[in-house]
Amino acid sequence: MKRADELRFDEAGLIPAIVQDAASKEVLTLAYMNRESYEKTIETKETWFYSRSRGELWHKGATSGNTQKVKAIRYDCDQDALVVLAEPSGPACHKGSYSCFSPEKADAQDRFGILNELESVIAKRQAEMPEGAYTTYLFREGVDKILKKVGEEAAEVIIAAKNRDHEELKWEAADLLYHLLVLLREQSLPLDDVLDVLAKRHSASE
Repeated sequence: MKRADELRFDEAGLIPAIVQDAASKEVLTLAYMNRESYEKTIETKETWFYSRSRGELWHKGATSGNTQKVKAIRYDCDQDALVVLAEPSGPACHKGSYSCFSPEKADAQDRFGILNELESVIAKRQAEMPEGAYTTYLFREGVDKILKKVGEEAAEVIIAAKNRDHEELKWEAADLLYHLLVLLREQSLPLDDVLDVLAKRHSASE
């Protein structure tokens, strides 16, 4: 990571920092850092910002517990803006939402965009833990329950395929994909990493 003196802060001594979920790639918030908060972010590996309204440093999650573990920091070509890839432990927004930005719907023409959208929804559920949501239930029960559901859905896929019941197979395969995405989120493993491996295997088999 770059030293503070390698960055270009504005006339107020600030630099914009876009915080992005390292796993889902969802943009969580836009905040500002000064030299001190940037250095504290590097030192603690959690996000620190400078509040322009209060005129002071603030450690994200210090009071709410919704900290953001920094996985990487990217810099633009002019070194006057940051993208902070973080692993959130709760909502990013002070209003209790996963992200400060409104959710973006997948392009209807992108047949696989639903996977990215579903990954974002699962990340939102993990951050906000809304009562009554099935995804909330899975995260609260933990990895053993999630693994059990993955196993159950995989078995249902096998049975449907064996019976050549294509209608049932569609639904069971969709359920399996959903539970696999929940598992990836629980393990903090981005879907992109899995897709990268898939692409490499595809290239090697050509």
